[in-house]
Amino acid sequence: MKFLLNMNLPRELGRRLTTAGHAFRHVADIGMAMANDAAIVAEARVNQETIVTHDLDYGHLLAFSGESAPSVIIFRVRNTHVNNLFDRIVKSWSDIEQPLSEGSIVVLEDAAIRIRRLPIMQDE
Repeated sequence: MKFLLNMNLPRELGRRLTTAGHAFRHVADIGMAMANDAAIVAEARVNQETIVTHDLDYGHLLAFSGESAPSVIIFRVRNTHVNNLFDRIVKSWSDIEQPLSEGSIVVLEDAAIRIRRLPIMQDE
């Protein structure tokens, strides 16, 4: 899978994801350090990447977009050390891989995983 890491995540997380067979880009490395959320969503959509972030705004933006891509992983964890973030993805992978590939908002919490399929209908 290809990931686009938001500014609030360390590049080291991306490097660790590559050791697990994934690709990543960091928004700062592609000239988008100051880009707004909508521009980052558009970039991820064009490149078929999953956004990885701590920012809840991406969930709201995607929920109301009517689009089925890109997917997003939102971390809502107390321990934000790169080891914990990477472990949280790896341990959740069997639950989140398919939803991410089909278009979803995935929230990884300390003790739970929340998955919302995209697009989210207005009456949900």
